[in-house]
Amino acid sequence: MKSVRARIRAAFSPPITRTSRIPRIGVVVVVLAVVAGTGFDASPRWPTRVQVFVANSGSDNVTVYDTRLGKVTATIGVGDYPAGVGAHPSGHRVYVTNESSNTVSVIDTRTLAVVATVPVGANPFGVAVTPTHAYVTNFGSDSVTVVDTATNAPVTTIPVGKFPHSAVADPDGSRVYVTNNGADSVTVIDTATNAPIATIPVGVFPSGIAISVDGNRLYVANTGDDTVTVIDTGGNRPIETTRVGNAPLGVSVTPGGRVHVANTGSGTVSILGPGGKPIDVVKVQRLPEGSAAAPDDSFVFVTNTGSGTVSVIDAKSGKPADPFAVGKQPEGVAVTS
Repeated sequence: MKSVRARIRAAFSPPITRTSRIPRIGVVVVVLAVVAGTGFDASPRWPTRVQVFVANSGSDNVTVYDTRLGKVTATIGVGDYPAGVGAHPSGHRVYVTNESSNTVSVIDTRTLAVVATVPVGANPFGVAVTPTHAYVTNFGSDSVTVVDTATNAPVTTIPVGKFPHSAVADPDGSRVYVTNNGADSVTVIDTATNAPIATIPVGVFPSGIAISVDGNRLYVANTGDDTVTVIDTGGNRPIETTRVGNAPLGVSVTPGGRVHVANTGSGTVSILGPGGKPIDVVKVQRLPEGSAAAPDDSFVFVTNTGSGTVSVIDAKSGKPADPFAVGKQPEGVAVTS
């Protein structure tokens, strides 16, 4: 069964060519999947064990890749059309949104098994996790479901804007930021009260969202007008708008402050400085949809949904390594250590 976002894509967009544009509504974000046997040896760059959890929307499972071993260590079955993945700050749990099942699968990162399945709203996509709660964006019901991470039970539902797409928590867990794909805005949620406290105007069809390590800057990929909005979290206001490639989707920020934006319509990744100024453009493969940065400032991973591969980019030099073949339609990703 196709997801709501996939059906919107088919209805609103022609096949992608060199000149056609991609979906303006309900597109995907973040990202990564890596497979064993590709020759990519990340182990010298990783001082601790790091695992990558990848939601494969086309095969209803999650791939687990161990960066020190340099191979896939597990394939975990989840719900129908898994799309987003979020990691608990402890690294002991990841939360996978099953868009066509209206559930979230909770995976123990030590046993690599599903330990709970949680009912949420319609067509969940993004998920941001604080030490105490997971915040799940329900794309089909214009809301966020809050899940208690101790009990794996939903505790409340927060109304937000139309077509909430992605979410990110600030470093101390006091705020969660949600992109409203159909409202051209970002909703700010106070996690102490689980209530919206601000709405920030951004560009057209905001999708991916990422936050700097210090929590001072948000970066929002606006798929509909080919821009990234930079937001000052202190004042909850936009301070910069940067033009990037065609139909940007996923966005991530490295510990060193570089911003990587996956431009789905142009097959590129835009690299921006901490203030949002362009630094470089890296060519990747077909339909790059999301971006995930490693916690040690080593690599950035970009999923190429149209090619079934993942591109690997050096976080400091911006140089790409060879892409890897991955599972069917990988979308969401979380990196734990």
